[in-house]
Amino acid sequence: MKMLASMAALAAALVVSPAMAQQRTAPSAADANAFLDKAEKAMFDQSLIQNRADWINATYISDDSDALAAWFGAIRTRMTVDYALEAAKFAEAKGLSEETKRRLLMLRTALTLPASTTPGAADELNALSTKLQSEYGRGKGTLRGQPINGSDIEAAMGTSRNPDELKEMWVSWHDNVGAPMRKDYSRLVSIANAGAKELGFADTGAMWRSRYDMPADDFATLTDRIWAEVKPLYDELHCYTRTKLNEKYGDAVQPDKGPIRADLLGNMWAQEWGNIYDIVAPQGVGDLGYDIGDLLTAKGYDPVKMVKAGEGFYSSLGFTPLPQTFWDRSQIVKPRDRDVVCHASAWDLDNKDDIRIKMCTKVNSDDFVTIHHELGHNYYQRAYQNHPYLYLDGANDGFHEAIGDFVALSITPDYLVKIGLLDPAKVPGADKDMGLLLRQAMDKVAFLPFGLLIDKWRWGVFDGSIPESRYEQAWDGLRRQYQGIVPPVSRDETKFDAGAKFHIPGNTPYTRYFLARVLQFQFFEAACRQAGWKGPLHRCSFYGNKAVGRKLDAMLEMGASKPWPDALQAFTGQRDMSGKAMLAYFAPLQKWLKDQNKGKSCGW
Repeated sequence: MKMLASMAALAAALVVSPAMAQQRTAPSAADANAFLDKAEKAMFDQSLIQNRADWINATYISDDSDALAAWFGAIRTRMTVDYALEAAKFAEAKGLSEETKRRLLMLRTALTLPASTTPGAADELNALSTKLQSEYGRGKGTLRGQPINGSDIEAAMGTSRNPDELKEMWVSWHDNVGAPMRKDYSRLVSIANAGAKELGFADTGAMWRSRYDMPADDFATLTDRIWAEVKPLYDELHCYTRTKLNEKYGDAVQPDKGPIRADLLGNMWAQEWGNIYDIVAPQGVGDLGYDIGDLLTAKGYDPVKMVKAGEGFYSSLGFTPLPQTFWDRSQIVKPRDRDVVCHASAWDLDNKDDIRIKMCTKVNSDDFVTIHHELGHNYYQRAYQNHPYLYLDGANDGFHEAIGDFVALSITPDYLVKIGLLDPAKVPGADKDMGLLLRQAMDKVAFLPFGLLIDKWRWGVFDGSIPESRYEQAWDGLRRQYQGIVPPVSRDETKFDAGAKFHIPGNTPYTRYFLARVLQFQFFEAACRQAGWKGPLHRCSFYGNKAVGRKLDAMLEMGASKPWPDALQAFTGQRDMSGKAMLAYFAPLQKWLKDQNKGKSCGW
């Protein structure tokens, strides 16, 4: 009872509305700063218990841990709503500094789905959001007429080469999972838009785009410009891949002209194509010469030793080793005695030094890369720990994803030799470069249009240009326009294929992943330049270069304290996000693809 009483007292203290005791007709800059200081302290304090509740829930799944995480989460939601509304009132105060305006905007955009102050709106929004995510989690498709769950159907889509099975899985997943969500999703959009308008935004999509240190419309223009830069590379990859699929399956399944059938690309959403590398691998040079998973096994690596290797990369750049608490408290392997969330993630529980990873690590190539990625989050979290609460984040959400990704680009043959995994005599020669680059491109480049169109569709839904009566038509149209793919069967407005991708019912903004795919190459190119690398960019490794580490740490330390162009400039010398570095990385492949595509009818 004492524990429950103390928890209730904490809740009461944290849920106190930040609204001023008296309504002020003309709040001052001093009032705004005092409010921000109060809000940041309360949010920092609440995050300490919230993070622990979430960690326990993810690593000890039970009815009790579910209840505790939900209880503290509800407190957090009410607090954030109150502070966002109050921040909106201060936005027009006289004499605000640019920094104060920025902090107020951060509070106003802290919510992903804002509810209006209409009685019952927040409860309905939360109920709909929870229902949609649960429906997705319980979703099933079929394979050979038998039910198959989400993780299993994803794996089967990557390994099956039977076009009838692929069609069955694709259609059953989209029909069973997406279609039932349609009405609920439309209602959720309506409630969230009302909340966004109360916070001073045109709609929820405009609120999301306002998080990038520029007007919402300017950010949309920026993403379009980046896409225009990289689209020629994607077009060549699309043309080459379609040819190989035509050779594999024939005209009746995949014609040699027009769009690609979505279910043939090795992924339920055709967002990454690496699973069908065996179909597209260049004859004679497609064998990469080694498999990282085999190397790890041969050298006796276990999951902990794999994480130690990842730490070693960052230590080689001059970063302080991970604290002992990381090793004591992280979940590196799946426990045998309880249910846990295995999806890899990086955690910062105290906004200081209690950093951890949560993985169910297996000794294979994918998890070796994932470790380098997740640790990038941890080192970023530790670097910006001394800032006020609102600045305890990446320069923008794409930065946080890109840090570990660009480090993982340095898992090259040269790096593997240096850490003793690869025999120098077995380093693949230049004749294997097309295979190395093509395998990378099948994931990195193929993802770009998908990473962009998810939120383009949502922005249209939020601003009303895509009404509920055209949800499916618009989704299919954007996928054809940007990805050059089509469903394996015709679709109509009884369907809701967008809902069959987790981030739609999960209400996770997606442009961050598009930005991260681009930023990682900008960071990588800058690091290789600083390291004095002279060879092909895709073979560069800056492992062991402390000068690179010092510049990287300077950017990481900034957190979100400055607009993202300042952070980008600190490391790369550039102030614009651009696809040019990605093009430089894949330049040999793009030339090779053009040669392979001569005489083909490219485009769709």
